[in-house]
Amino acid sequence: MSGSLKILAFFALGVFLGYKHFLPDYMLNHDLSSYALYVLMFLVGLIIGLDPRSLELVRKSSWRLLLLPFGTILGTYLGVLILWLFWKFIGLKNLLSIASGFGYYSLSSIIIADFKGDTMAVLALLANIFRELLTLLLTPVFVRFFGPLAPILSGGATSMDTTLPIITQYSGKQYAILSVFNGLILTILVPFMVTIFCEL
Repeated sequence: MSGSLKILAFFALGVFLGYKHFLPDYMLNHDLSSYALYVLMFLVGLIIGLDPRSLELVRKSSWRLLLLPFGTILGTYLGVLILWLFWKFIGLKNLLSIASGFGYYSLSSIIIADFKGDTMAVLALLANIFRELLTLLLTPVFVRFFGPLAPILSGGATSMDTTLPIITQYSGKQYAILSVFNGLILTILVPFMVTIFCEL
C-alpha cells in the first residue's frame, strides 16, 4: 500500500506545483510526459527481456491473451449496467460512451465533446481519471483478493503506461507483457467504441 501512497503523493505534488506555477516555463511549454513514457517503456522492455518468465507466460497464454481486453470490456460494461440501475438520469448510451474510454481520458473526452458537448466530456474526463487513480491506489488490494490479473483489468487502457509500474510491482514482472498487450488493444479500440456509443 505504501507504493500507492507514494504515487498519490507525487501526483498531489505535481498538481500543487502546477497550480502555484513553481515550474520553469520550459516544463510548461513542452510535453515532457511523452519523454517520461518513452523511458518507462524502455525500462519495461528491459525488465521483460531480463526475465525469462515473462516470455514463457506469453508462450503459455497464446490465444488466451485476447481474453484480457475482452474481460476488461465486459467487466466495464457490466459495471455500467449496474450503475445505470441507480443513476438513470444520465442515460445508458451516455454512460456506455463514457465508460468506453477505458481509462484513456484525454482521447475519449475529446471525442465525446464533439458528439455530446462539454458537460459529458467533463464527466468522461473525471470518470476515466478516477479509474486510473483507483487502479494506482488499490492495486495491492486487487492482487490480494482477486489475483494478479485484476489490476490489469482495472487499469484498462492505462495498463500499458501509467499504471504499469504499480501493476508489475504487485502482480509480478512476468505480467508486464500481458499488461502492455491489454492496454495496447484497448487504446486502439477506444476511438471506435466511444464513437459507436456516441452515434447510437
